[in-house]
Amino acid sequence: MEDKLIFVVDDDPVITSLVQARLESAGYSARVFAYGEECIAALDEKPDLIILDFYFVREGDEPMDGMAVFGEITRLAPEIPVIMLSAQERGDVVLEFARRGIADYVIKDSDLIDNLLAGVKDILEQ
Repeated sequence: MEDKLIFVVDDDPVITSLVQARLESAGYSARVFAYGEECIAALDEKPDLIILDFYFVREGDEPMDGMAVFGEITRLAPEIPVIMLSAQERGDVVLEFARRGIADYVIKDSDLIDNLLAGVKDILEQ
């Protein structure tokens, strides 16, 4: 497998460290960002895939949410697939992301890492 670059965008350092470790042990390169704005600024690195959280919290101001970040990624680099990562289980939110062309949606639960890795492999190795 050629080296694939995956951006992981989540403001939870526990999640990002777990996801990064699992991706790297599977042979992928992973670059971590705490917020979507940082990911958007780095799109010139041409990642093969972006794993994006839905909800962000930051002291002092309000960061872009996952829907807004996804919109910017789609506008600037529509060829990059995005997996949405969230504790959000509301059907209307999932449906809206599907309508907008999200590649996959993974719920933050006890099966997060296994489900995420399966989704990554499905998207990058098809």
